[in-house]
Amino acid sequence: MLSFHATKVFNTFEGGAIVCPDAKTKLRIDQLKNFGFVDETTVVAPGINGKMSEINAAFGMLQLNHIDAVLARRKEIDATYRELLKGVKGVRCLQDAGEAIANYSYFPILVEADYPLSRDGLYQKFKDHGIFARRYFYPLITDFPMYRGLPSAQRDNLPVATAASKKVMCLPIYPSLNNEDQRRIAALIAK
Repeated sequence: MLSFHATKVFNTFEGGAIVCPDAKTKLRIDQLKNFGFVDETTVVAPGINGKMSEINAAFGMLQLNHIDAVLARRKEIDATYRELLKGVKGVRCLQDAGEAIANYSYFPILVEADYPLSRDGLYQKFKDHGIFARRYFYPLITDFPMYRGLPSAQRDNLPVATAASKKVMCLPIYPSLNNEDQRRIAALIAK
């Protein structure tokens, strides 16, 4: 499943896509996304109105004209952040995941225990300065009431997820982010 939400590098404002492993699955999904209709008079199952609007699809097609420039700019921003944050004690930039082609959709940092502020303290500092960073994997889905009671949701079962939920913060990254604003963001982290 692919999300084309407005926060994604390639987006259609709303919408997405499903990649199917075979024709049978695709047919079933096509029916479900169209109220369960097979044709004008035949309904084979309950369904939803899950089709992308034409205007959203058109917006996505226009986005394709600019995707190479967007990816190149995001790569530059990623490299600048890495350079500016190199040597800041207690802040660690994640290494790339080895993708064949990265899209640089997020710039996550880990706020470690030896940083002078907690991740949430740094988050608040950014908010106080009008910078909109985002805590990712926070709160954990297992913290919500509907999942909390499940055996798999117990903290003892989730040591890595729990630690990540307290450390991960994504810095702003978007094609029009200028170097001056990046330096300001890095300076707030380094202070």
